[in-house]
Amino acid sequence: MVVESPRKDPSQDQAVRETLEDYTLRFAPRSYRRWKPGVVATTALGGIAYLADFSIGAGIGLSYGTLNALVAILVAALIIFVTGVPLAYYGARYNIDLDLITRGSGFGYYGSVLTSVIFGSFTFIFFATEGAIMAQGLHAGLGVPLWLGYLITTLVVVPLVVYGMKALSTLQVWTTPLWLLLMVGPIGYLVIVDPDSVSRWLAFAGESGGGLSAASVMLGAGVALSLMAQIGEQIDYLRFMPPRTEANKRSWWLSTLVAGPGWVVFGAVKQATGAFLAFFIMGAAGAAATEPVQQFMGIYELFVPVWLAIPLAVVLVVLSQVKINVTNAYSGSLTWTNSFTRVTKHYPGRIVFVLANLAVALILMEANMFAFLNSVLSFYANCAIAWVCTVAADIMINKFVLKLSPKEPEFRRGMLHAVNPVGVTAFLASAIISIAMYFGAFGDAIQPYSPIAAVVIAVVLTPVMAIVTRGRFYLRRTDDGIDEPRFDASGTPVATAYTCDYCAQEFERPDVLASAEPGKIVCSLCVTTDKTGKLVLPAS
Repeated sequence: MVVESPRKDPSQDQAVRETLEDYTLRFAPRSYRRWKPGVVATTALGGIAYLADFSIGAGIGLSYGTLNALVAILVAALIIFVTGVPLAYYGARYNIDLDLITRGSGFGYYGSVLTSVIFGSFTFIFFATEGAIMAQGLHAGLGVPLWLGYLITTLVVVPLVVYGMKALSTLQVWTTPLWLLLMVGPIGYLVIVDPDSVSRWLAFAGESGGGLSAASVMLGAGVALSLMAQIGEQIDYLRFMPPRTEANKRSWWLSTLVAGPGWVVFGAVKQATGAFLAFFIMGAAGAAATEPVQQFMGIYELFVPVWLAIPLAVVLVVLSQVKINVTNAYSGSLTWTNSFTRVTKHYPGRIVFVLANLAVALILMEANMFAFLNSVLSFYANCAIAWVCTVAADIMINKFVLKLSPKEPEFRRGMLHAVNPVGVTAFLASAIISIAMYFGAFGDAIQPYSPIAAVVIAVVLTPVMAIVTRGRFYLRRTDDGIDEPRFDASGTPVATAYTCDYCAQEFERPDVLASAEPGKIVCSLCVTTDKTGKLVLPAS
């Protein structure tokens, strides 16, 4: 019996317009990865131009004091960096996004839908946060009503996000020098003309009025750790890294580490700076001291006239928010499309989810989510920590130490079990217990330590579950029916092109497998959208 193609009109199907869709659901082929490591890294780092770090740092500093804030930021940064290294390596080395990494790192083909929801939520929560900051800038500088500013900041990113990596790489590379000048220049000037401001800030005790406190540090770290899912957005760019070779290995590793887990170094510096700026202007700005536009207007006014300080602050805010929100919208569209297509077996096109993600973010902005930002982030942090730490532990411990998890990543339908109890159990236990701690279920004394509990539970339970299950639930099959290996002797994805017999498009070796129909090859997208299941190879 001949199995019909999952696509009615392959030549017109939006899913195969790869330069537009940017390999939403799959491995990024070598033929498309034409950028040098430095360009990929610059593009990825352009996404961390966001100003929410300043608000987060300001909130922590004003609440708990400078010393507690700095220690909290450092603790969070160390955890984020360590867990981000294996994820960034896998994304850059094997050219797959974090959802595809998660599937084969303890969660299973459908199990990772849980974490896709977590990451998708991250993208619209932070789009709303950054959009609110941009609207505040437009309101302060141009008098634009906040509701209209929210709409403008949402609509302005659409044309940039539609064209994926090509447009985003150009935007991020060309705008970074101006952004750095506007960001670093005034802060450096402030430290030079008023060096005593730093010592006064370091002595600031915050609303709590006390000294170094473990509880305050953990509460602050919990807010900062909400940014842990940012590594997913970094990997959405790192997956376009070129193959690692002897000639480029130094730049490859440097770019992967700096643009991968290294984002948190820049983030921590911005958080500390936000705490400093909020302290500096809190007498004049009051409750608005946590708003980045007020922070930078206060500094610019020190050395330029007010009529120039306001537009400079607006330009910085708008530029920063556009740079990050194109990333939020882009990454959100990838993860929601991935989840929807796996569950429904229907591919609506990434652009549908660009618009859906933006619509949710707009609703959050209009609901004034910025007013209770730290509360939202503290709760969300536990879910993000549980996910990222589970995947990182699976890679570092289960793959490389215990060798119970397959070292080479697998993401294709039919090759993975639907659900892998290793990652799903560790993730759920970590998230549920830490959230219960956050809401005081185990007493007020340990409530501040919920983020650390999330880390420990995920890191310990992931290898324990792998040992208990003996790694039986990672692979449904070990043979995909094609003789040529997916990776060469050095571990680099093989670039041999195969033609899918169901959509007539060419795909590189890691993205194809044998069909259940004898003698035919099927790509990962066609097998994903196969509603009948007749293309899926039987378990072995």
